[in-house]
Amino acid sequence: MSDQSTLQTELLRAAYTAFNSRDIDAALVLMTPDVAWPKAFKGGFVRGPEEVRAYWTEQWSEIDPKVEPVAFHAQDDGSILVDVRQIVRDLAGNTLADEHVGHRFIFEGGLIQAMEVTPLPTPSSLV
Repeated sequence: MSDQSTLQTELLRAAYTAFNSRDIDAALVLMTPDVAWPKAFKGGFVRGPEEVRAYWTEQWSEIDPKVEPVAFHAQDDGSILVDVRQIVRDLAGNTLADEHVGHRFIFEGGLIQAMEVTPLPTPSSLV
């Protein structure tokens, strides 16, 4: 893994930690001012820190998601694909989903510029 990929991986670990602890401000400082973020729970995208804040605040009022990165895969285009175990519970604590999903991150100036939810490749295609 290159030095750049190592720095990006550490930034992503910090972002996942902030998300899981519901520390929005700690997560937002890791993103560009024009960050594009998927509204995976609702569909579509939000853009910019304040839209991300509003989306997460709404999401957490309806469900209790936890996302744990399992593996980080640097891609040829400079992005990083993260294999994430995603556990979603309702507010009463009942499990709604427990699955692995892919999160692909694009970076600009050392910060997260975009994230998209994507299918994980088959194990033989990961390098």
